Amino acid sequence: MRSRVGQVSLATTAITIGLAGSVAAPSAEAGPRRLFERTATYPVFENRPAGTPAEDETVAEISAVSRDGRTLVYTDAAAARLGFLDISDPDRPRGLGTLQLAEGQEPTSVTVAGPYVLAVIDTSESYSDPSGRLDVIRLADRTRVRSLELGGQPDSIALSEDGRHAALAIENERDEDAGDGGLPQAPAGFLQILDLDGADPAGWGLRKVPFTAADGSALPAFVRAGLDTPADPEPEYVTINDAGKVAVTLQENNGVAVVALRTGKVERVFSAGTVTVTGIDTDDDGSVNLTGSIRDVPREPDAVAWIDDRTLATANEGDWKGGSRGWTVFSDTGEVLWDAGSAFEHLAVRYGHHNDDRAGKKGTEPEGLAVATYRGRRYAFVASERANFVAVYDVSRPSWPRFVQFLPANAGPEGLLPVPSRGLLVVSSEEDDAEAGLRAGVQIFRLGKPGVPGLVAREPIGWGALSGLSPVPGDRHGLYAVSDSVYTPTRIYRIDTKGRPATITGAVTVTKGGVPAGYDAEGVIARPRGGFWMASEGDAGKTGTLYRRNLLVRLDERGAAQREIPLPDDLAARVGKQGLEGIAVTGTASAEQVWVTMQRPLPGDPADVVRLGRYSAATGAWAWFGYRLEPSASSSNWNGLSELIVVGDRLAVVERDKAGGPAAAHKKIYSVPLPSRTPAAGTLPVLRKRLVRDLLPDLRGFGGHVQEKVEGLAVDGSGRVWVVTDNDGVQDATGETVFYSPGRTRKLFGR
Repeated sequence: MRSRVGQVSLATTAITIGLAGSVAAPSAEAGPRRLFERTATYPVFENRPAGTPAEDETVAEISAVSRDGRTLVYTDAAAARLGFLDISDPDRPRGLGTLQLAEGQEPTSVTVAGPYVLAVIDTSESYSDPSGRLDVIRLADRTRVRSLELGGQPDSIALSEDGRHAALAIENERDEDAGDGGLPQAPAGFLQILDLDGADPAGWGLRKVPFTAADGSALPAFVRAGLDTPADPEPEYVTINDAGKVAVTLQENNGVAVVALRTGKVERVFSAGTVTVTGIDTDDDGSVNLTGSIRDVPREPDAVAWIDDRTLATANEGDWKGGSRGWTVFSDTGEVLWDAGSAFEHLAVRYGHHNDDRAGKKGTEPEGLAVATYRGRRYAFVASERANFVAVYDVSRPSWPRFVQFLPANAGPEGLLPVPSRGLLVVSSEEDDAEAGLRAGVQIFRLGKPGVPGLVAREPIGWGALSGLSPVPGDRHGLYAVSDSVYTPTRIYRIDTKGRPATITGAVTVTKGGVPAGYDAEGVIARPRGGFWMASEGDAGKTGTLYRRNLLVRLDERGAAQREIPLPDDLAARVGKQGLEGIAVTGTASAEQVWVTMQRPLPGDPADVVRLGRYSAATGAWAWFGYRLEPSASSSNWNGLSELIVVGDRLAVVERDKAGGPAAAHKKIYSVPLPSRTPAAGTLPVLRKRLVRDLLPDLRGFGGHVQEKVEGLAVDGSGRVWVVTDNDGVQDATGETVFYSPGRTRKLFGR
């Protein structure tokens, strides 16, 4: 069969509604297709043992579920324990505590067999002397009823559908710091098969399936497959099909082995092959440039799953030599039936999840993969470790996967657990950074009818780090957005809000002197008669003249800088890192006035009072007014302003704290009167504010990580209010951009 490559691009495909930035390919059947909606995110540090500091690292890597689908078990290698959650109500997961292991012991994978949890534990003290065990734990009371020594370092475990057998990949992973970090490094890995004979674990036994000869040399099947180093196979991930076949990825060896579960015979080994991928970003230079390529790169698959008894899929994360930035469908004999090509990487770009910091390495790094049937339809779920999303595909025709939906995830999605009996998908994540406010967790998605609008770009527009919004004059459903200094050069994006999700339809590159320019743009406003005003936030800690000064920049309609206006000298000298943020405009011609906000109070100004400024385009005169912030929760979780718009005779601002996730406490829209008088020199009259809307219930209601940076606010031509968050270019962030409307101006502002 001829292989198909990258045929999931949506450049010529109609789209329908999906979750928070989701796009769905149309269904062949009548009526709307059901999609997955995120119902909850549970930060697993909340399930820590009593007395454990909240800032201690705790993660959720691989998860399993009880046979009734209501009790979740997850591995926490960072804290050497297993965690338990009650997911009876998928909207409100509840912590059930943990089972602590000995210090230095790491659970690497877990499954549930009837009333027992099967957890594989890495007990190795060195790479040269690997060891591990299988713990059998009674789920009802979390009592360990038996432990079996595995003879090596385990990586993953899979249970057969009938519950009679389990397969365990014993990797015996390489030491990356030994020599050149390459292979071979003895001892070699192998496979273990657990026979669950009878209800009593005392009668269960292991069968070892060697992947090398007794003397440590390579087996003929591994040699014939053309593996990189067949004497050191390094099994990574296992999956079992209904025909009793085990597929094992040999990641560093770029291969797959197929083993008969009943006999333990290695039936075949095949190479995952190499691939050339074009049209991707391969330089971590701060821009989204889809002109790069990788050539003849080994796929080096990580996770593997059977689609049916004759086809399987691999997530090609890569390791020391490769990684194809996509996933592949193989026949059980090793024939490539389909490959994602650049399409998986392009999903990250189109949905604003492009992690440019990883562009020069392995890009999106697809690591997790699972396949399951929901309501008669077969789905594949593929997780990006570095761009923090899960892509959903219809694999009813295994050789022709169809992209269905994009699911934003927590940072570092590792474990994918389909629970078809309850219509759920559980995604567990391994990245935990308390200082950055990124907490590892378990996210639950439910097959339903998502109603959260999102944002997606037409191919091949790349975007991210949106820091300001503006209406498009004369367009009832048009908005502009601008990106900050995470990406260069600065771009202004055109958004069509009519559809769900909203669509980025075009982009204008900002230039200076005819050359693409990189400002730290924090706000943008379209001028009524054409062109833009842009607020660029200065930072003395950054290099380059554009970053060192706070500037108002006037642009023409093509994005060319016409004027740069600095802050008055006396204020500019007092601005630190947090300077100009929002920008708005009133009037035209000689009456044109530009309104700006600073982010935080300046040294020498009253405590908790931040400046709102008015600049006269005709005279160059500045006037300043005060806005009193709500008291900050702490010095590290300060409050500040991040956006400014004009609504009738009032100015509206976004006031937010610096926290995200569970720590987020203050994200609100306030309004103040639009000043008409000029204050006396040297004064800073404080404007009386009133609350318009608390945004935290909205952000929590989307079921995900509460994003820190609510950065954009605008009213489109139809009177609908829009809010957008800045995803920081997926740096110290989940990468999700929340873009939604909390209502119309009449509802929010009473006009």
